[in-house]
Amino acid sequence: MNRDQPLLEGWGWVLPTEAQWEYACRAGTETAIYSGSLSIKGIHNAPALDAIAWYGGNSSVGYTHTGFDTSDWKEKQHPGGTAGVREVGLKQANGWGLHDMIGNVWEWCEDRHGEYASGAATDPPGATDCSNRVLRGGGLGGNALFCRAAYRLRFVPESRLYYLGFRPALSSMQAR
Repeated sequence: MNRDQPLLEGWGWVLPTEAQWEYACRAGTETAIYSGSLSIKGIHNAPALDAIAWYGGNSSVGYTHTGFDTSDWKEKQHPGGTAGVREVGLKQANGWGLHDMIGNVWEWCEDRHGEYASGAATDPPGATDCSNRVLRGGGLGGNALFCRAAYRLRFVPESRLYYLGFRPALSSMQAR
C-alpha cells in the first residue's frame, strides 16, 4: 500500500473479522458508541453522533460537492441539503485514534453473515454457510439506529455502492 515503506515479509493487508472490527470500534468502551451513550430522538436524529459520525442526521451539514438530496428525510437533526461521502478524519476519533469507525461508509468485514452462537465467545469465527458478508459501522445515509458499534448489516461481496468501504487491517500471514 505504501511503496516508500513496504510491509515486512510475512505481513499483509486483510479485512478485519467482525469481532476485530467491533473491538477496534469500541476502543475499550462498552457503550453503544465509543463516545458514550446513544439517545435516539428520531430516525435521523441522535445528537451524540454529531461529534463522531456522518450519518443521516448530519450528512448534509457543510457538504459542498455533488451528492444526493436529503431535504425530504424525516426526523432529521439538521436541515436537509446535499450529502455525500466525506474525507476520513473530520470527526472525533475513538480512544485508540481511529476515525470514522461509525458513520460515513459501511465497512466490509471478512466474516460471512450468520447467527451468533449462544454464550460468550472470544474472537468467534464467522459463518461459513452464507454468501453475504458482514458490514459494520453505519453510513452517511443511514438512520441513527444503524450507527452503533454492535449493529451489523449484510450484502453480497460483489456489491459496489458509494456508501460501502473498507478498513484494512495489518496481519501476520503466518497466523492465517
